[in-house]
Amino acid sequence: MKTIEIKANNLQSMFTTLKRKIGGTFTLQRNEGELHIDSTFGKGIIRGIELERNTTFVEFDLKFNEDVEFIFASPQQSVVNFLYCAEGKLAHAFNSDKTKKTVETFQTGIAANMVSEKNHIYFYKDVFVNSTLISVNTSKLSTSKHRINKMVSEIFNTDTSNDYSFVGSYNLKIADSIKQLQAIKQQGVVRTLLIQGLVNLILALEIEQHSLDMKRAEQPKGSLTAYELKQVKELSDYINNFPETNLNVIELAAKIALSPAKVQEGFKLMHGKTLNSYIRFVRVKKSEELIKTTDLNISEIVYSLGFSSRSYFSKIFKEQYNCSPINYKQNIKLAATA
Repeated sequence: MKTIEIKANNLQSMFTTLKRKIGGTFTLQRNEGELHIDSTFGKGIIRGIELERNTTFVEFDLKFNEDVEFIFASPQQSVVNFLYCAEGKLAHAFNSDKTKKTVETFQTGIAANMVSEKNHIYFYKDVFVNSTLISVNTSKLSTSKHRINKMVSEIFNTDTSNDYSFVGSYNLKIADSIKQLQAIKQQGVVRTLLIQGLVNLILALEIEQHSLDMKRAEQPKGSLTAYELKQVKELSDYINNFPETNLNVIELAAKIALSPAKVQEGFKLMHGKTLNSYIRFVRVKKSEELIKTTDLNISEIVYSLGFSSRSYFSKIFKEQYNCSPINYKQNIKLAATA
């Protein structure tokens, strides 16, 4: 196993250490860094950005050719780490002699150093990992300046005699938010604001998931397996790519070889909606995009997205956007000529 110890007090020094020890090409723009690795050691990208409220976001999108251990310095009662694995698996421990806790695909993990001064993150040989790490500074100085940091500290820094480590349930909403984050193409302040917003959302979802898990500790993972959740995510992606689909629940469930009941459970977990409600939501969202970006009239949009009734489409569009599609289109035209 290759061990890499990182004694860094900011993101840039962390990347400097990583580049020195594992190589690669490092770029830094504003407060966002990327380390591209392509060698016999491994292949992939490590991204990171320092955000407001003394919060750091790091994404691992890579595969190593041997077992790797990252050791991060983490002063006692100063940082709460929120880990999420969108693909693959990785493990965490506070000390090398303590039991590792594995975070698998779609699982959340939370670690707060109360007595230990290091976080050990383990990557497995030949396992592709897409994982995010949000570190919230909960030192006294930070909590005195930032209300959110203080609230995080009050939740997770309660027992000063023991480190806090928790592996939570599967959560597909977070995977969806990470996908949105990866799709950001804007630059400059717009990019930073979009990243900040999505990182805040991911953090909120992780804390919410932890709260739910505490309430249902007797069955924290639900009835769906990681494989089944991945199949539900694939079906979600299919619906987003082909919103005009007119397949019914049974036919859509058959596409991913799951029962309709498991598909419905997965969609309630991931989107808070039934499968049919999610299809309607995606269609209306796509219709708003077509109204803004094409010259198609409302009827053409309605039928291109698989709606059978224009009046029904108008009804649900207004429910979602508090405006009829006709008025929305007219407002866009007026704004363009103003």
